[in-house]
Amino acid sequence: MDFLNPRALRWKIAALAAAACCAVAAVVGFLVHDATRERGLRVGTDRATTRLTAAEREFERTGEAPADIDVRSRAELPEPLARDLADHPVGAPGGTAYATWYDVDPPNWYWMWGAAAVGGDRYLVVREDMSTEVRSLQLLDRSIVKSVLAALLVVVPLAALATEPINRRLRHGARTARRIADGDLDARIGPAGRARDEITEMASAVDHMATALQDKLENERRFTADVAHELRTPLMGLVTAAGLLPEDDEAAALVRDRLRALSALVEDLLEISRLDAGAERARLDPVPLGDLVADVVRRTDTDTRVTVEPDDAEEARVPNVDGASAGARGAGAVGSTGLVETDPRRVERIVVNLVANAHRHGAGPVEVTVAGARIAVRDHGPGFPPELLAHGPRRFRTGASERGRGHGLGLTVAQGQAGVLGARLTFTNAPGGGALATLDLAPPPS
Repeated sequence: MDFLNPRALRWKIAALAAAACCAVAAVVGFLVHDATRERGLRVGTDRATTRLTAAEREFERTGEAPADIDVRSRAELPEPLARDLADHPVGAPGGTAYATWYDVDPPNWYWMWGAAAVGGDRYLVVREDMSTEVRSLQLLDRSIVKSVLAALLVVVPLAALATEPINRRLRHGARTARRIADGDLDARIGPAGRARDEITEMASAVDHMATALQDKLENERRFTADVAHELRTPLMGLVTAAGLLPEDDEAAALVRDRLRALSALVEDLLEISRLDAGAERARLDPVPLGDLVADVVRRTDTDTRVTVEPDDAEEARVPNVDGASAGARGAGAVGSTGLVETDPRRVERIVVNLVANAHRHGAGPVEVTVAGARIAVRDHGPGFPPELLAHGPRRFRTGASERGRGHGLGLTVAQGQAGVLGARLTFTNAPGGGALATLDLAPPPS
């Protein structure tokens, strides 16, 4: 659940608010603690000096100290108290009439000592219990801690809830970006009320980028379609003219071969333009997939081995069926009676492109395996390049080193047709080496 995700932005903001709250509480708590402690020391000092003043008067009047006041010699004084008297003797510049010392020995020993000289080696000594002030200070510290914890219990949920509008806008932007990435170029984030902040600026930038991308792709699609249509007419004339050339002439055969390649390229361009425009629709019919694939491979006139696994999962293999001489049994495949609901024309287009790509850019043997609603085409060449595995096939790029890396229009057309079928076409490298393209006509629900 996103609300409970500790890495979510709301909890990072809540943690920041909690840290700020703790920092403020720590500073205020320290100041209050220090001020209260100083006040307690002043109170203890005042009490001690007040008692010493009263004791001095009593001593001057009667020559005796009150019962609760000790009279000690200098040697009997606690060392810190004697040192304070020595550092500030009465009558000297900066001297005081009284000396004090705060005697602390936690957890239960808190005393404020006071001493005053009464002549000779005699000193009046008082001791004030500071436990009450210390307990009050400890109670204040606990109250501050409890108050901070109570504040955090309020601040953290409020901070998390206060960030929900921001999170909602960010999630909407992320969903829109994914829709654009999936091909919905009309998706836009749009304005968010009257908000004028960084998120609004980002949403506007993303919408502007999507519009520019849509225009660019539309221009590319229009250009591709226009080029293909413009080439079609002169190409048909060339094909007709080539048909008039002698059949046994080597140059004429070369011209016809290049014309066939050019015709295939133009057809690919037209098909890509239709796929980009979203004008293609699948016409589903129940077809025996094994027989269909075997017949398609046979008509490619390539040395391709076809394996059709029957519905009962028993594997049926044909050792090496040449597409040129496979015969009427569908390249020798058996167990191909299972029907699959699909568009046979588009499946044929995909299989032809995958097989042609395997022979053109891979190495033999090329194997086609049909299992249920899944078709796998594997060669034993160097495999797909890392760029294709990471980003998918890219149009107008081939595997020829002099023309850059890639796999031309064939895989692009196959991927587009798979999208029309609602199928999943994946490209991987087989564990034993070679490229592996898998068409799943019944992909699991996402």
